[in-house]
Amino acid sequence: MAAGARSDADEPDRRAEKEGAERDDRPAARPEGQGSDDTDPDDGESVTEKKQRSFLKELPILIGVALLLALLIKTFLLQAFSIPSDSMQNTLQRGDRVLVDKLTPWFGSEPERGEVVVFHDPGGWLNESAQSDPGGLTGVFQGFMSFIGLMPSAEDQDLIKRVIAVGGDTVACEGSGPVTVNGKALDERSYIFPGSTPCGPEGFGPVKVPEGRIWVMGDNRQNSLDSRFHQDLEGRGTVPVDQVVGRAVVKAWPIDRWDTLPVPDTFAEQGLAAAPAVLGAAGALPLVLWRRRRLTARVEARAHGKPGEERAEG
Repeated sequence: MAAGARSDADEPDRRAEKEGAERDDRPAARPEGQGSDDTDPDDGESVTEKKQRSFLKELPILIGVALLLALLIKTFLLQAFSIPSDSMQNTLQRGDRVLVDKLTPWFGSEPERGEVVVFHDPGGWLNESAQSDPGGLTGVFQGFMSFIGLMPSAEDQDLIKRVIAVGGDTVACEGSGPVTVNGKALDERSYIFPGSTPCGPEGFGPVKVPEGRIWVMGDNRQNSLDSRFHQDLEGRGTVPVDQVVGRAVVKAWPIDRWDTLPVPDTFAEQGLAAAPAVLGAAGALPLVLWRRRRLTARVEARAHGKPGEERAEG
């Protein structure tokens, strides 16, 4: 009986040891957010593949939006143009890229004296040097890049010159210069090509620029077929304002030549636009005198107690 009693006493200890061993065999708890050992290792790859498929589906939309934005920018904001000749040296070199402002003309802005502008051939300026369509894949590529504004079109006949005079101005140049606008001599030393004379090979004018047109000249006067050489055409060499694409505002390429294209100081000097200013003042004077008479009459009417004279004027 004593032996049996000892056996019964050891039974709780054996059960405790068995439960402890079972606890040791259970898998340890994992922190929240971590998968179990049964997680398929390929699940991570399937998520990546889904992301790639989603990106490929969105890629055409992204390209379409980018092209649409480029087209809108080209049409309404800025367009890049390449310089094909030496006529604007040293301001612009052959191969430079400029950005042309196309926004302000939409709000009625017109070219001003001293601005560098891009304009369509008004007729007869580029007949001898018209560019030909390259054709083939090159032509297709250039056509596409031109459509979104990243390359000039092979079909467009555009030129770039500096505006010297605008509608209503009288421009002239005698002998070796200087060029005069409304009788005021221009100091062009800051932008004409070294060695060039302001008049170029020979003098011209005086030419009265018709309203709605501009007189343009290249900064390299000895190497620029500009308004001086087309005086036998309609407008005596002037360019219609509605043929102007926009003002060149920035030299964008190459990077080491990046710079703005400001209006030279000589075009802001007093007296250059004296004639239009005087005409404007003369036209305003009668209106001012008429207004003063009306005000005087109103004051006198109030002094004499005539309310009928105090009605508002349109």
